[in-house]
Amino acid sequence: MKKFYTLIMSALVIGFCGCAGTAPEAEAGVKIEKVVATYKIASYASVDEAKAKLSANGFDVVGTYPTDSGTSVLYTNAAMKSAANKPTRGLAAVGRILVDDERKQISIANPVYFGKAFMQKEYSHATASAVLGSLEKAFGPLKDSTDKWEFAGLAGYHFMVGMPYYEDMGIVGEGSTADLVAKAQKAKGTTAVVKLSDDRYVAFVSLERRTNGFVKKIGTQNGQLLPWAVLIEGGQAKALSAKYFIAISYPLLTMSEFMTIATVPGAIEVDLKKIFK
Repeated sequence: MKKFYTLIMSALVIGFCGCAGTAPEAEAGVKIEKVVATYKIASYASVDEAKAKLSANGFDVVGTYPTDSGTSVLYTNAAMKSAANKPTRGLAAVGRILVDDERKQISIANPVYFGKAFMQKEYSHATASAVLGSLEKAFGPLKDSTDKWEFAGLAGYHFMVGMPYYEDMGIVGEGSTADLVAKAQKAKGTTAVVKLSDDRYVAFVSLERRTNGFVKKIGTQNGQLLPWAVLIEGGQAKALSAKYFIAISYPLLTMSEFMTIATVPGAIEVDLKKIFK
């Protein structure tokens, strides 16, 4: 019985950590850090300054979105769009930064962290590290955020046993690509609709104001997870499970903290389905 109990507890620990794999990978002779920061922190700049820095370093700014602590800025470039122009991978085509007026800093969603999580077996460290290098040129020395996760566990990340993975996307609309894109563009508060190919787009849409309030409960410092991204391809509008995306964007979130926003994942799904109905 004691051995059985130990096995059960070990399985729960592994499930909670979301670990998949053992050692960090290497590509082209470049060793990847074992533990990767979720965000990279840079010195404060205004929204206009941040946009100018991105543009000067080869990025296209595709939109901005007000958050409770500042402004999310969405960016992309040709290499990011080309790498992510594959089935279910389109969400990796656009990066996010938060101009955090409250903390007087720039918080950059780490392209290595989210690249590995979203691209999984198709992840290219050369592409992700090149993007990160360009961001360092744009914003100067970057510090690691407190939020971190093991690189080897990112592709198979889930919050705990029974919680969704990246691939457990929800279908929030169906129809022709043109029809779904038109609905996204027409929706109130849509920040951007980025084209990857004739049949693949990524839309960044606004949730209802009441739904957005969850960020204030769990931490405005990671508010660049808004606006919500929807992948349009193959006659479907698909979105990451909120239980997955919130957890991977807040890897230090505890179960008790997650329970304070227990109704939010359902509300997000309802909001998205309204847009694409």
